[in-house]
Amino acid sequence: MMTKQIDKPERKEIESVCTYCGVGCDITGVVENNKIVKIYAQKDGVVSEGKLCIKGKYGYDFVDAKDRIREPRIRKTFLDKNPHIKDKFQDKLSCFDDDFMTGDVETATGIAAMKLAEIKQKYGGESFCAIGGARTSCESAYSFQKFCRQTMGSPHVDNCARVCHSPSLKGMKTTIGEGAATNPYNDIYETEFMVVIGSNTMEAHPIIANRIVSMARTHNNLAVIDVRETKLAKLAKYNCIIPFEANMLILNMMAYVIIDEELYDKSFIGNRTKDFDVYKESILNDPYANPAFLSKIEGYEYLAKMVSNIAREYAVKKSMIFWGLGITEHLDGSYAVMAMTNLALMTGNIGKTGAGLMPLRGQNNVQGACDMGCLPYYLPDYQNTPSGLMTPQLVEAMNEGQIKALLNMGEDIMHIHPNIEKIDKAMDNLEFCMVQELFMTEVTKKADIIIGVKSAYEKTGVYVNAMRRLHLSQPLVESDLPDDWEVLTQMAQKLGDGDNFHFKSSEDVWNEVRVEAPRRFSGAAYYRLERHRKRGMQWPIYHEDTPILHLLDFRTDDGLGKFVYKQYDLRGQIEEILENKFYDDSPNGFYLTTGRTLPHYNNAAQTKRTKSLYDKHSEDTLFAAIEDEGKFGDKVILKSEYGETEALNVVYTKKVKPKTLFCTFHHAKSRINAVFGDESDALILTARFKSVKVDVIPVGDEVACG
Repeated sequence: MMTKQIDKPERKEIESVCTYCGVGCDITGVVENNKIVKIYAQKDGVVSEGKLCIKGKYGYDFVDAKDRIREPRIRKTFLDKNPHIKDKFQDKLSCFDDDFMTGDVETATGIAAMKLAEIKQKYGGESFCAIGGARTSCESAYSFQKFCRQTMGSPHVDNCARVCHSPSLKGMKTTIGEGAATNPYNDIYETEFMVVIGSNTMEAHPIIANRIVSMARTHNNLAVIDVRETKLAKLAKYNCIIPFEANMLILNMMAYVIIDEELYDKSFIGNRTKDFDVYKESILNDPYANPAFLSKIEGYEYLAKMVSNIAREYAVKKSMIFWGLGITEHLDGSYAVMAMTNLALMTGNIGKTGAGLMPLRGQNNVQGACDMGCLPYYLPDYQNTPSGLMTPQLVEAMNEGQIKALLNMGEDIMHIHPNIEKIDKAMDNLEFCMVQELFMTEVTKKADIIIGVKSAYEKTGVYVNAMRRLHLSQPLVESDLPDDWEVLTQMAQKLGDGDNFHFKSSEDVWNEVRVEAPRRFSGAAYYRLERHRKRGMQWPIYHEDTPILHLLDFRTDDGLGKFVYKQYDLRGQIEEILENKFYDDSPNGFYLTTGRTLPHYNNAAQTKRTKSLYDKHSEDTLFAAIEDEGKFGDKVILKSEYGETEALNVVYTKKVKPKTLFCTFHHAKSRINAVFGDESDALILTARFKSVKVDVIPVGDEVACG
């Protein structure tokens, strides 16, 4: 009797780095026949500690999703408007669907290069802008800003740090000379007290939260400061729920207590800082800095004592501060970051193990994109340069007809940015838009050319996480799609810039980065990153890496930390409470904040392709206070002076204060960002996503008109 031999699938285990948030977990992909069948973390993973969140563990179905962009798409209406381009490339194009033609990548980049050359010749290089880079590798981000600046001759390059942690960079660089996390994650195990402010850490950065949770359970040493009760607050010694737009108020109050009670570190201040005496007098004479002011704020009176106790513990213990977008996405985001560095400087809680400052970065490579120079005012390595326009200014310039062309690389500005009605009109005013993406996101609806590119799980490249740790990814699966830097190289060569774009591999690009950004990356050769793939290396990297910054000096010109004072501006909810105008039975005048939920990441382009993740959160949900349950029912529309959402289901909870609201923003169909306008950080134009005043309109089953 003959038996039929069945071939077993080829099975590989490949180490790489997670594609989602800025935690940057080490992962191992289990691959069979060029398909990912499992992702897990090894127990000795330095970042992951052997654990992954549900996105990292299960969110890999996007890689071979049926709706991946696998062939370039050229919009038919664009070709009709540019008949000379259509005539030149007609023979290389075929019909894709009712809206698009398709061809190979060479054809698509040829069409793009021809159009960009015409725009540059007719309007000048500064009519071009580039937005994106934080979702791809450092090699592609570097190529992106280089293409913008050198090939097109435009200073207008920006990335999604504009809507997240640009204020962290601004605030920290102003005071201590470096805009990045000062310590590694594992210093959490060495700290004596933790302050988490404006961060839903358990859902947005779960693997960092694991460490915080472990310490909080053991030592009861956690303060959580937020406008609502987050999951992490359950473990907090101090669950400090504050009014909207009160970050500067609370942080200055902490400084007041520390100064008034002389809990500051005189030796550290004298040896390592400047301008303390002026700052000290400003705080002591600040009309809002005394915590007693909080006793006047109805519904928040208990904060006067709690904030003082938090300040005392922070000052006398080895402490760390963690923050998220609940700090930065405000009118005073940059100043609030300076207020936190002031606290660290006056108490000596910086420049040593177990004490420091940690902005919890969002995207998997937003730190790296900024390091690579994807900002209008910095070249790679944060070298100064005459500034181009920031994204909100670029939108204005599009509407005014000054910006004619946009290259977008993996940043869905039609979904994740504010004032989407305004952006919609701005995009319609462009002569040319090209998008490099994985899926047909909202921004692709405005694109003339769309080129599908490799995902993080299909390429080699460097990613920098929230603690400055470099990981060198390697492909889990093979793909014949181009990498972002390859698309850019093709276009640059066709635009006559081949001498600057001579790259044949991602390592070629990275070796140029090491030359152009030597202060951070000169010693970070591929072979070293390969050797330490699971551990990673923290910049600056010379012969060895640098886990802790500012051990001896700050990275300022004179090596000293600088105190910068900013008074809290009375406004919004607090002002209304003081004037007895806030608490009423009206469905109008609610304060809304937004944020993530655990199963999804930002615009959910990747996570919603995994059914188990999508089923956990298939639509955005609005959370309102139990006390407001009788005011507007179970389905509502939110409306501001800028626009309105679609109909949202409401969940009533004790974790939200009266007349305040929280909503997720993962699904474009909800149009959450239509209610946010142009209000932004005073220094760096990061949108005020964490506070907008809205009216709540009850609806039945009807849908908002949008």
